[in-house]
Amino acid sequence: MNETFQLSLNSVKSFLFDGEIEKYDVPTSLANKMLHDKTGLGNEFLGWVDLPKNIGSDELSRMQQFANNFSKTIDYLVVIGIGGSYLGAKAVLEALNPYFPEKHAVKVLFAGHNINQDYLFELNHFLKDKNFGICVISKSGTTTEPALAFRLLKQTLEEQAGKASAQKKIIAITDESKGALRSLAEKENYATYVIPDDVGGRYSVLTPVGLIPIAIAGFDIAKLVDGALQMHAECNVNVPFDKNPAAQYAAVRNALYLKSFETEILVNYNDKLHFIAEWWKQLFGESEGKENKGIFPASVDFSTDLHSMGQYIQEGKRNIFETVISVKNPHHHLEVTKDKDNLDKLNFLAEQTIDHVNKMAELGTRIAHTEGGVPNILIEIDHISEFTIGQIFYFFEKACGIGGYLLNVNPFDQPGVEAYKNNMFALLNKPGFEKQSEIIRKKL
Repeated sequence: MNETFQLSLNSVKSFLFDGEIEKYDVPTSLANKMLHDKTGLGNEFLGWVDLPKNIGSDELSRMQQFANNFSKTIDYLVVIGIGGSYLGAKAVLEALNPYFPEKHAVKVLFAGHNINQDYLFELNHFLKDKNFGICVISKSGTTTEPALAFRLLKQTLEEQAGKASAQKKIIAITDESKGALRSLAEKENYATYVIPDDVGGRYSVLTPVGLIPIAIAGFDIAKLVDGALQMHAECNVNVPFDKNPAAQYAAVRNALYLKSFETEILVNYNDKLHFIAEWWKQLFGESEGKENKGIFPASVDFSTDLHSMGQYIQEGKRNIFETVISVKNPHHHLEVTKDKDNLDKLNFLAEQTIDHVNKMAELGTRIAHTEGGVPNILIEIDHISEFTIGQIFYFFEKACGIGGYLLNVNPFDQPGVEAYKNNMFALLNKPGFEKQSEIIRKKL
C-alpha cells in the first residue's frame, strides 16, 4: 500500500478466527476477476472499473478548460440531480472548500435532490437577482425530483437573463442519444456531456457527472483522477490478496456480516468528510441491499456524535461494526493556549495542537468501542485533497463490487427504488398508472 492510504485490520482480528480473513483470498480474487472480465451479474454496468485509466489527459484538459471558461460567466452554479447524480460532486466540494470562504469562486448550490417546496421556493427566490448557471444531470430527463427543479429554475433563468443568454448558461449531462433531456438540449443548443451507458449513477463520480461541477467550482479534476488511478493499480485483479486493500475490506465486511454484524458505521473525525459518508451510504446501500441481504450502511461525525450516538455504539445491540476514516495531517496548525486562571482545567493541554487532542479522542474511542464489542476497521489518509479523495472513491467502488459478488447479488442495479416511484405516480394520477391508482386508493 502507498503512503497516503493505509488500511488496518488490527482491531478486527480478535472478532474473527485465525485465518478467517485469509480464506477469502480465492473468492475475492474470483470476484475481482469477474469485474475486470465482465462475466458477473450486472456486467453491462462495469464501465467504472477501468475508468481512471481510460480517461485521457486530453479529455480532462478539455473539461477543465470548458469549466474554467464557464465559471467566468457566473457567480453561482446550481447542480440539479439526485442520488449518484449529485452526491459525488457534493462530497468533493464539501471536503475541499474552506469552512469560511473569503476569495471569489463559483458557489455551487444543489437542487433536484428532494421534493421540498420550501427549499425550492427559497432557492428560486434567492437566485432571482443572482448571476447563476445550471448543470442538470439526468440520463432520462424525466426523473421526478430533478425534472421538477429544472423546470422551475430554467424558467427563472430565462426570465432573468433572456432565453438566448440562458441557453449559454445551461449544461446538460445526459444520455448520448436518447431521452427527454437529450432532446431538449439539442433543441436549445445547451452545452452537453455524456453519462456513459455502462456506468451507473452511484459509480459515476469520475465521469462528467462529477467532474464538470467539481471543475467549475475550481478544483483539479486531473488530481482526483490520478488518485483513483493509483488505487486502481493497488486494487487490480493481479494484486495479491494480502496487498489488495479493496479485496481485504470486502472480505472483512463479509466475514463480520456472517457473524451477524449487520450494520456498518462509517466514522470520521473531520466533518469535511460528512458527504463522503453520504456518497458511501448510497454506494453500499443501493448495491448490496437486495434479496433480504446486505449490511446496513450508517455514518457518524465524531467527536460531535459521541455525545449523541456514542452511548448506543458503546453499549447498544452488538450487531454493529465501524470503519473509521482517519486524516493524519490537517491543513492548519493551532495550539491550545495557556491560561493563568485555568478555570477550565485545560492547562495540561497547553502547547499541544487541537489535532493532537482530536487524535487522542479518536484513539480512545476506537479502544473503547473495540473493547465494548464493536469491531473497528481503520482507513488512514495523509490529508484531504483531490488525490486522496480520488483514492477513497475508487477503493470503495472496487470493494463494493467485490462485496456484492461475495453476497451473490447484482451490485449494479436497484430494482427496489422503483417501488416508491410507482406508488407516487399512481397517487399523483400520472397517465398510465390508473389501475395501480385504483388499487392503492382501495387500500387507503
